Amino acid sequence: MHFRQVDISGKQVVYREATATGRIKLGRSTLDLIRKGKLEKGDPLSLAATTAILAVKSTPSIIALAHPLKVEKTEPRVELGKDWVEVTVTVAAHEKTGVEMEALTAVSVALLNIWDVVKSHEKDSDGQYPTTRIESIRVTSKVKRTHEAA
Repeated sequence: MHFRQVDISGKQVVYREATATGRIKLGRSTLDLIRKGKLEKGDPLSLAATTAILAVKSTPSIIALAHPLKVEKTEPRVELGKDWVEVTVTVAAHEKTGVEMEALTAVSVALLNIWDVVKSHEKDSDGQYPTTRIESIRVTSKVKRTHEAA
C-alpha cells in the first residue's frame, strides 16, 4: 500500500477549532477514591488535563499522516459523573488544516492516563477489567472561520 500526506500547500490559513470528548466508565468505589484524593499514583484528573496538552503537541508523532500545526489553544476539561469520568478538549489554531485529530488524540491519551492511575482499583480477582471501558470518543464540534469578529 501507498500512503501520503495530503498536500495542503494551496489552502488558506484560517481559524480552526475542534472539540472532542470521551468517557471512561469506572466503578463507584474508584470514583470515590478519586473524589477523596486517595489514589496511590496521585490525582488522575490533573494528570488527564496535563497529558491532554502534551498529546496535542505530539499528534504528528502519533498520527502518521497528521501535519505539524502551530496550536494556539488547548483547553482540557475533566468532569466526574456517577460512574464515569469525561474528558473534553478544545483545540484551536490558525492553520491550513483542521485540528480535530489533535483534539481526538488529546482525549484518547487523557483517558488512557486515567485508566493507568486507577487500574489497580478496577481489576477483579482474576486481574481483569470487567466493567472498565473507554467509550464514546468523538468530535462534538468543528469551527472554520475566515474572518474573526474583532
